[in-house]
Amino acid sequence: MNDFLGGLLDLVQSVDPVLRTLLAGIGMMLETSVLVGLIVPGDTIVIIASTAVSNPVEFIAMVLAIIVGALLGESIGFWLGRTFGPAIRRSWVGRKIGEKNWQRAELYLDRRGGIAVFLSRFLPVLHSLIPLTVGMSRMTYRRFLAWTIPACVIWAGAYVGVASAAAGGYRQLADRLHGAGYIFVGVIAAFLVAVWGIKKLIGRGEAKHLDLPEDPTDPKA
Repeated sequence: MNDFLGGLLDLVQSVDPVLRTLLAGIGMMLETSVLVGLIVPGDTIVIIASTAVSNPVEFIAMVLAIIVGALLGESIGFWLGRTFGPAIRRSWVGRKIGEKNWQRAELYLDRRGGIAVFLSRFLPVLHSLIPLTVGMSRMTYRRFLAWTIPACVIWAGAYVGVASAAAGGYRQLADRLHGAGYIFVGVIAAFLVAVWGIKKLIGRGEAKHLDLPEDPTDPKA
């Protein structure tokens, strides 16, 4: 395990730090831009790139790149929603997402306002739909940024911090502890499980705001 993990981490670290940080930021921009977040695994991109962080300068640069990339992606989603929102919703991709998901995003934004923007960063599907939905609403871009920036900062700090700390700990223990690789994998797995649990808790706490009103014409209602 140590040999395999060491080779993998060395491969990531061999990439030029500037290029690596830039690619991570671009990956986050794609992950948070219009509907691409349903396909591109932003969590994986950030974790892999952050394992190569080896000093405070690289750490700060990586966090800033992830934040800027996320904000650029969400801004693209916002302005596309403001300009082409209804057309995107009626498109083939929009129909694949499902009208019910669009309605949930609209209703959630109507009920929770800025809080919906903040919490959607931690909710599946909604984190890709909310920027578009906000663009189609009356919320201003300035207010949208005011709510999404703190969420992006928390998200970036947590992922970069845990991944870089786990990799740094592994490098210190690898030569002295045969099972250091398993500890690294365990730390990352525990973090992902914790993230999953937090998302579940947020989802349950927000469930009443996400429920669609019953359709009186629906025979199942």
